[in-house]
Amino acid sequence: MRRVRVAFVDDHPILLEGMISLFNRSGRFEVVASGDKADAARQIAESHQPELMIMDLSMPGDVFGCIAEIVQRHSDIKIIVFTAFASVDSALRALDAGASGFVLKGSVASELFGAVEAVMNGDLYITHDYANQVLAGLRNKAKRDRQAQAMRLSVREKQIVGHLLQARTNREIAETLSLSEKTVKHYMTTLMSKLHARNRVEVVLAAQKAGQLD
Repeated sequence: MRRVRVAFVDDHPILLEGMISLFNRSGRFEVVASGDKADAARQIAESHQPELMIMDLSMPGDVFGCIAEIVQRHSDIKIIVFTAFASVDSALRALDAGASGFVLKGSVASELFGAVEAVMNGDLYITHDYANQVLAGLRNKAKRDRQAQAMRLSVREKQIVGHLLQARTNREIAETLSLSEKTVKHYMTTLMSKLHARNRVEVVLAAQKAGQLD
């Protein structure tokens, strides 16, 4: 049976040695490298190309950025975060960066191995203590992303809001942009719907609040 190539990145030497020993004893894994900081994880991904990386969050360097970079550059590498950072926010950030699993260090070995099996089968794994909360957070994030996408303004819509900032009428906007007044009115209707605004002033305020004006 082929063994899975795995690497560990953690700045706690005793824990690092323990994980390496645990995985070596299982007979199902080949430990190809280990490190103690985010930069080491990048180097390991580049040089050793493991199939799986198990890494901590609380170590030197931008770990979340490191996860995102590795997943982007090496799509075949799966990442499990194994950490003492017991917070839903940490789990959401790690998964959003591209990690496939999030396991707390207080977990038993069988849960970590279960996470590895799930992730290597293409599934997402979240530690039992936070599964419901994290999944709810992921759903809420997806909803917010859809809402933000729905509110995103086109170049033409931004131009019209810019003219509204200068208190120009629909006719003046139409003349400036070489559009018909009817077309400008259509854009105004769309803008009020997108930004949940009732009038021209609220359109401008909502666009500014949503960060839609350059």
